[in-house]
Amino acid sequence: MSGSRTVIRGGLVITAADEMPADVLIEDGRVVAVAAHGGDYAAGWTADRTIDATDLYVVPGGVDAHTHMELPFGGTSASDTFETGTRAAAWGGTTTIVDFAVQTKGQALREGLDAWHAKAAGNCAVDYAFHMILSDVNDSSLKEMDLLVEEGLTSFKLFMAYPGVFYSDDGQILRAMQRSAGNGGLIMMHAENGIAIDVLVQQALAAGRTDPRYHGEVRRALLEAEATHRAIQLARVAGAPLYVVHVSAQEAVQELAAARDMGLDVFGETCPQYLFLSTDNLAEPDFEGAKYVCSTPLRPREHQAALWRGLRTNDLQVVSTDHCPFCFTGQKELGRGDFSKIPNGLPGVENRMDLLHQAVVEGHISRRRWIEIACATPARMFGLYPKKGTIAPGADADIVLYDPRAEQTLSARTHHMNVDYSAYEGKRITGRVVTVLSRGETVIDRQRFTGRAGHGAYVPRDTCQYLD
Repeated sequence: MSGSRTVIRGGLVITAADEMPADVLIEDGRVVAVAAHGGDYAAGWTADRTIDATDLYVVPGGVDAHTHMELPFGGTSASDTFETGTRAAAWGGTTTIVDFAVQTKGQALREGLDAWHAKAAGNCAVDYAFHMILSDVNDSSLKEMDLLVEEGLTSFKLFMAYPGVFYSDDGQILRAMQRSAGNGGLIMMHAENGIAIDVLVQQALAAGRTDPRYHGEVRRALLEAEATHRAIQLARVAGAPLYVVHVSAQEAVQELAAARDMGLDVFGETCPQYLFLSTDNLAEPDFEGAKYVCSTPLRPREHQAALWRGLRTNDLQVVSTDHCPFCFTGQKELGRGDFSKIPNGLPGVENRMDLLHQAVVEGHISRRRWIEIACATPARMFGLYPKKGTIAPGADADIVLYDPRAEQTLSARTHHMNVDYSAYEGKRITGRVVTVLSRGETVIDRQRFTGRAGHGAYVPRDTCQYLD
């Protein structure tokens, strides 16, 4: 690509801050200029390649800050590899993922991180970074946190759920938060009271309630809210910022809103499944509900209004996917007769940008807010901005040409994720990705994949750029 120049002409450039008919000049994989379409300045640009964006939106590539490629879980593994998952991300207009490297009990953080680097290196179609899952908080792993932050891995996920697997108790959580307060890292929290949930799981199974819908019933909204409240108070004691992942319940949103009203550095993420799906899906007959088992679980439809409102009021700042796909055949089926054995997770990395554009069509959010929650804020939150998440001089040329009028029907028959069902099967939406550039290189060209495994590069990150 050395010395090559590309110009994108005639589109409506939309960022979190602005929208205007503009042309974009790209050189050596970076944006070098954005100028009003038809003006003398842009008219004088020369380029090796011109891309016509007439009648299209020109938006930053999506930043999905929560994915789980190849994650081992419950005796199986997520069905998307870094190769298939990042290719599907590109198809959906996402040009950067932040995946979770896992420290298992008794393991050094470095060992877990090295294992994830080995899975991803040379296999990704788009750029990638890592968070670190801490499942063994001790003197040694706390020291390692400092080293990882210095190297550009600046966020750490803790679990109040999954006793015996990822669970950390309040003392471990407090110590990790205190460490992050000192080193500039950001603690990400899976906020559910896992100890209480395990009691309810055992009681449900003992009473013969084994179908998928009980997965949602035992993981009570109040236990998400309680854990969210507790995480916020622990973060206050530690003097640390907090990012709560996959917020699904109205009561949990209320806890975040109350904390933010006090001026605390507390942030929340939700996911498309909580905005568009509900317990009605978990209750689908013939074990079909297993397709929708994820944690936090899908909630009754009434919770959706609170999530949309939180996205509008900025009590929720980010929409990520928590993409963690398991095939229905042979994987989700492990839980037939026992909902607690259904692998937790949904496919979604390919659908997020489209579903959020549908939210624009339906009037839930504005176009600029679409870009803010899907591109700019996740990039800021996780130290990738302004390299990622915007279209501005100096930014990576991660750019999506998007047709806001095209219609499509989501289906497993046409998606590119390595999973045998779609969580949104048959859903009709307006809007479609046309062309995708990753660092100036075309990876989707007029709905044809032209990318390659290995183009995607590992991106070290700064600390959170979103703190008040």
